[in-house]
Amino acid sequence: MITPNMHYADLKNSYLFYNIGKKTKAYLEANPDKKLYRMGIGDVSLPLCESVIKALHEAVDDQAVKERFHGYMPEPGAPFLRATIGEYYRSRGVNVTDEEVFVSGGASDELGDILDLFDRSSSALVIEPAYPAYVDANVMAGRRIVHLASGIENGFLPEPSDEAKADILYICSPNNPTGAVFTREKLQKWVDFANSNGSVILFDAAYEAFIEDEGLPRSIFELEGAKTCAIEICSLSKTAGFTGTRLGYTVIPKALVRQGMCFNDMWVRNRTTKTNGVSYIIQKGGAAVFTPEGQKQIRENIGYYKENARLLMEALDELGIWYCGGKNSPYIWMKCPDGMGSWEFFDHLLKEIQVVGTPGEGFGACGEGYFRFSVFGSREDTIEAARRLKELLRQK
Repeated sequence: MITPNMHYADLKNSYLFYNIGKKTKAYLEANPDKKLYRMGIGDVSLPLCESVIKALHEAVDDQAVKERFHGYMPEPGAPFLRATIGEYYRSRGVNVTDEEVFVSGGASDELGDILDLFDRSSSALVIEPAYPAYVDANVMAGRRIVHLASGIENGFLPEPSDEAKADILYICSPNNPTGAVFTREKLQKWVDFANSNGSVILFDAAYEAFIEDEGLPRSIFELEGAKTCAIEICSLSKTAGFTGTRLGYTVIPKALVRQGMCFNDMWVRNRTTKTNGVSYIIQKGGAAVFTPEGQKQIRENIGYYKENARLLMEALDELGIWYCGGKNSPYIWMKCPDGMGSWEFFDHLLKEIQVVGTPGEGFGACGEGYFRFSVFGSREDTIEAARRLKELLRQK
């Protein structure tokens, strides 16, 4: 008889988005005349920029011409895209070689696949509140998970300590769900901690393009010693609207070695064994993101979302409600007013002003009493949601 992976039985049922969907559906059925202002989903609303669309069309046309046709692509990524991404890092003063860049189908896929590089006996540290997949991927593998709590007292940016010792360290900055961003000094402490303990940091930099403060690191490889202890996983989903197109990239330094095993070499072998690479068409579209015109256009889209964030932050500032994120992140993490629980606050906003966000409890126990807003909606909906929020909470 086949024995399944019994670790799946250890997974906790994730009721977060199921419950959100169930509650909003019930509300609309009871109130068909109402419009919902959805500020909870982390999906983009603006289309792909013109440079990307042009490149995608050209790539499709290439596939119709024998001389320009492309079949299987190199599994670690097309050389033209690896070189383009490598230059993107180098233009920002980050010394990354083309061979250290790997093209992926998106950060979510990569965050799960990358665990192949670690023995199942390895432990994993998750800073909570956290993106739920960090926990679930390691539960599936049967790993021991160390949960490090964060909170308002440290701005949801905890420092390393003896209780944080683990083999794999997850760090997301700008963070999902809190929007908090590690300063150079705080992130350096984690790099030093990882090197001193032989740990490896999985640095989720999916939202790096939203950082506008020059003093904040956008890549962990800006920090001394990071190349011997970190892997950086990035995405074009929020940066360039590739949520439905699927493209990301991962940087694995050649200097990252444990017990004589080079992680860069291991990942080359993994990709050439387990994938056939990302399609030529999508990679051509991705390369257009990093052209001068592509960068200009995606910065305009990011600016649109950042203005949405400003409108929501302005509303919370007027109300005197504590929050973090927003300025350097597409997420705003607010403290629920009047001691409300996160689901209680969700129901309150839905019933009273038809605004939908994400209850913090869904990101772990540390998220109870907090609430996440996404800024990826339309300008019109964001303006109206901010107005309704101020009107409702001023009454308290």
